[in-house]
Amino acid sequence: MKKAFALLTILMILATTLSACDIGGTKFECTDEYGCVDIAPDDPVHIAYSFVLSGADESLGTDTKRGAEMAVEAKGEILGHPIELTGEDSLCSAEGGQTAATKLAADPTLVGVIGTNCSSAARAAIPIICGANIAMISPSNTAIDLTLPDRPADYHCYLRTAHSDAVQGAAAANFANEYLQITTAATVHDGSIYAEQLQQQFVDTALTLDIQIVGQEAIQPTDTEMGSMLTRIASAGVDMIYYPIFIAAGGYITSQARQTAGLENTDLMGADGMFSPDFLEAAGPAALGMYWSSPDFSQFGAGYQEFLAQHEAKYGEKPLAPFHAHAYDAANMIFAAVEKVAVQDNDGTLHIGRKALLDALYATKDFTGLTGNLTCSQYGDCADPKIAVYECVDTDPASWNPGAEADSNPKKVWP
Repeated sequence: MKKAFALLTILMILATTLSACDIGGTKFECTDEYGCVDIAPDDPVHIAYSFVLSGADESLGTDTKRGAEMAVEAKGEILGHPIELTGEDSLCSAEGGQTAATKLAADPTLVGVIGTNCSSAARAAIPIICGANIAMISPSNTAIDLTLPDRPADYHCYLRTAHSDAVQGAAAANFANEYLQITTAATVHDGSIYAEQLQQQFVDTALTLDIQIVGQEAIQPTDTEMGSMLTRIASAGVDMIYYPIFIAAGGYITSQARQTAGLENTDLMGADGMFSPDFLEAAGPAALGMYWSSPDFSQFGAGYQEFLAQHEAKYGEKPLAPFHAHAYDAANMIFAAVEKVAVQDNDGTLHIGRKALLDALYATKDFTGLTGNLTCSQYGDCADPKIAVYECVDTDPASWNPGAEADSNPKKVWP
């Protein structure tokens, strides 16, 4: 009996030891400075998004959400684990960004976040997500200060596949000078980080090109009556108005500008925040002939046309905004980094060090994406930025197809 008991004891100890072993027979111990995410054999690799999914700018979030979904579907699994994609509505506002980030940061299973869409939401969300040391990659935040060398220390987990508005603002000014050959311009912003910084970059570049800035106006995103502001601009005499804001207010400015004496023939230009068929609905016939700055889809990678075909087959329509491919690339960067740093036990359990994951993301170099070859700076800029300007040639939202290889609406006119 004693021998049988002793044998049973030995077997139990052996079984316990084996169940706690990984490759090489040593129990995994997390030594990562930021801790580890442990994923059991049958559990998914959990990725989340934080996008605007309601309100006037919903199309921007839907566009990037679909890009992330298509990346998950194309990837299928990571190291034998399925991929789970969940998300929160960041509302394109500081309040929404904070609320969404608080929910996401509280989830210990979360490996990485794709988001946000709007820079105002990002500024509120980043310290919360980074406080939990969760990797965060935005496909459409473009505010200049998010990746500057003097950015706050608690932005250490933040990267983006979108361009900086230092690039977009300069491109818009060069377009105005080269293509429109204007001599005077006015700008309008809505107080958001995105719009205020972008119009200022436009102004700074325009002044070097001998374009006179006759006014820099400010509105609220909820404003609907633009008459007084537009009358002030008209009285100053202006060749062009640059208003890199969002869909709702942008629609009111566009429609009311064409009804303002002195602005009937003034060139109107927006940016990627209202580059959407929803804007055509908001602005109506007045949108005809206006311009937007946006990523240059003709310069995207060879796989982009196939992506567009798959997108239309899956969702029954063309992309709704400019950053679907940037979201696709952001998701794939996370997948590649997980595969690089994850430690896998014999039973399939994954251990992902959060600091190791961030280090791998920041070390990204010549990553082949839909938007180009991505290389990340030490401050999180990963984009391969190429900006184009598009002209509205048809105000029917159903005609929206800027990614087409042939003539399209909007039509690329510069460079």
